[in-house]
Amino acid sequence: MTERHIQEPTRLVLTALADAPRHGYAIIQEVLAISGGLSRLSTGTLYTALDRLLQQGLVRIEGEEVVSGRLRRTYALTDQGRTLLAAEADRLRTAAAEVDRRLGAARLRPNGATA
Repeated sequence: MTERHIQEPTRLVLTALADAPRHGYAIIQEVLAISGGLSRLSTGTLYTALDRLLQQGLVRIEGEEVVSGRLRRTYALTDQGRTLLAAEADRLRTAAAEVDRRLGAARLRPNGATA
């Protein structure tokens, strides 16, 4: 798989599915929790993302049921989606380590002087 950066909404949706399959509303609630309330997905945004992730083979439909006359799909992460999410977590860890390294080096300089 080609290494690529994934956008935050995609990362949040994949993360929401990493530990258990979920239906749309549960994914929205999970994204809200994961982001500490900072990312609120609309249903339109979520289902557009899920359609794209299905086409890319990153998620799959785990099951379907009719609830109150409406079809409810449950989505799950595929192995490919899990691999991509793990690679993204590694990328973010590396980036955060570099930020920490540079901030630490800046703190060591007297009076905020630059090198």
